[in-house]
Amino acid sequence: MDTTALEHLDTFPYRHRVSELMTAPIVTIDPDRPVAEATRLMSERRISSVIILDADRRLHGILTERDVLRLVAAGPDRLAGPVAAAMTAPVHAIEADAPIYRALARMARLEVRHLPVVDHDNRPIGMLTSSALLKQRASLALTLGDEIALAPDGRTLRALHDRLPALVRALRGEDVSATQASSVVAGIVRDLTARAGELALAEMKSAGQGEPPVPWCLLVLGSAGRGESLLAPDQDNALIHEGAAGDDAWFAAFAERLNRLLDEAGVPYCKGGVMAKSPSYRHSLAGWQAQIDAWVARPQPEALLGADIFYDFAAVLGTRPLAGALRRHATRAAGHSPAFLHQLAAATEDVPRATDLLGRLRTREGRIDLKRYGLFPIVTAARVVALAWGSTATATDVRLADAAAKSAFPEDAARSLTDARGVIVETILDQQLEDIAADRIPDNRVDPRRLGRRATSRLREALAVAAETPELVRAALSSRPIISAP
Repeated sequence: MDTTALEHLDTFPYRHRVSELMTAPIVTIDPDRPVAEATRLMSERRISSVIILDADRRLHGILTERDVLRLVAAGPDRLAGPVAAAMTAPVHAIEADAPIYRALARMARLEVRHLPVVDHDNRPIGMLTSSALLKQRASLALTLGDEIALAPDGRTLRALHDRLPALVRALRGEDVSATQASSVVAGIVRDLTARAGELALAEMKSAGQGEPPVPWCLLVLGSAGRGESLLAPDQDNALIHEGAAGDDAWFAAFAERLNRLLDEAGVPYCKGGVMAKSPSYRHSLAGWQAQIDAWVARPQPEALLGADIFYDFAAVLGTRPLAGALRRHATRAAGHSPAFLHQLAAATEDVPRATDLLGRLRTREGRIDLKRYGLFPIVTAARVVALAWGSTATATDVRLADAAAKSAFPEDAARSLTDARGVIVETILDQQLEDIAADRIPDNRVDPRRLGRRATSRLREALAVAAETPELVRAALSSRPIISAP
């Protein structure tokens, strides 16, 4: 593959989030107000657009300077008409935690100069404009997200997926941290999942099975949901809808197509069956709520095999407020069940230390599994404490920061866990890049012999920090107040 476009990458769009460049608060106007009033509002506030909300305060339309100019060209008297008749609807939007590169690609593809920024309930919280992004243009590598959005089939998605190692190598070459690079990978996995969902919808229509019978939402789970994917992902996804039992047949057929397309795209089937085509990961909202309540009421180890990965979910396609409603229920349920939280935390108790009695790293066939000994206990600790204190965050570092802010963890402990995760992710990711270059299948195992003395020392320290997470979580849960999740 020609990687010339990646060699001199402007890394700002990969390092930063939409929330950092958006303007807030938003400026809104009622749909029945005259356009002339909206133009005065834009002039007074020195803005180039206003937002129109529906009865639930969700995004309904947008009126921009371009819309006003078109109206004036049709006749100045049109300014007396209502905003609803002149606004653009439906409106394309972007999530606040999306990386800047996705916003750049989306604006270029849609040929728009304004992107409302929404939260997980599709309620607008800010505005991103082309002028704010003007100085953040990057190389042709930014088109990767855009090309995914236009990919016509699984084979094309696979070709785009195969460009990920070159992108990550370029980012690392520009001193982008490994955790930031893994966030980029997760964003692209989300994009791939969303596009596979769109292609599956098209296949359903072509097969005569029609449109979805009820509102629905596609979720990614696990590392992609947390924004922490590496270069050896498999599928972790689920589906939520508003239907009844009779609607499941449509969604089962859709999910089969979705998971097949993702496998064709280079995101292989999950060996543990954590996929929307499995009935266990495809429910109505009421069904998911019942599943969560069952987990909480009977927190047995065998019943919680999928609960931990579920709590990292993120919406990628469909009716996002469904995901918001599910998040609120799931967080509230966990927060009210100490037994459930302790059972989730117990998983870290079974992880042995990464070194043996002589202080040697535990290797098998010359490699050490850094997911098992390092990432798993840190990610689990952050998840459990976040849920205990009612945080709806999914990213591990954000969960740790929330825990410190709420005094669940000491600040220095949260910082040490964040730093340790960074070292472990860096070690895995660099090994994966080396394995891919050598035509080896990447995984989460690292050959310690390739590390220098300083890198080995840093890794040992990081693994020692990870080994202390069970004690930290026990202390946090013992001091946990009675909370009510939002």
